[in-house]
Amino acid sequence: MGTKRDETHPPVHEMVAAPLATGMDDLDAAILHYLERNGRATNYEVGEAVGLSASAASRRIQALEAVGAIRGYRALINDRLLGKHMTVFVRVTLERQSAPVLAAFEGAVRHTRGIVSCHLMAGQYDYMLVARVADIDDYGRLHQNELSRLPGVVRLETSFALRDVMEKQ
Repeated sequence: MGTKRDETHPPVHEMVAAPLATGMDDLDAAILHYLERNGRATNYEVGEAVGLSASAASRRIQALEAVGAIRGYRALINDRLLGKHMTVFVRVTLERQSAPVLAAFEGAVRHTRGIVSCHLMAGQYDYMLVARVADIDDYGRLHQNELSRLPGVVRLETSFALRDVMEKQ
């Protein structure tokens, strides 16, 4: 696919000023989709994939970064190669849902090794944690030394994944 100029879309300063929900068009969505799968792509590669010149793709990427649609770039690490073969789901109940208790829990969980995601939940549990551990003994250590000591925790309920089928990053 050849590249073409991006003459039909507003200049970058207009895109940045517009709210993302109403200002994003199909090309922006295509760029986001491509970068989601190919985060190290060059501006040329992104442009080729969506039908823009490298400079037009660069301007749009910068605008998407400026409005927060692109939050950053990172390496996705294969936990299995690091010996972490087990995915664990931990439902957490706190003593209460006051702002100080939630803030203390969230601050501490951010620094807990092995936790790959944390979600404030509606319903029966306060939080859902996802952990990656080597084995059941490794989870036992995580549970005893870290999770049970998080601020405000009164109950932990754990489930183990039998197999990881699909995960979007």
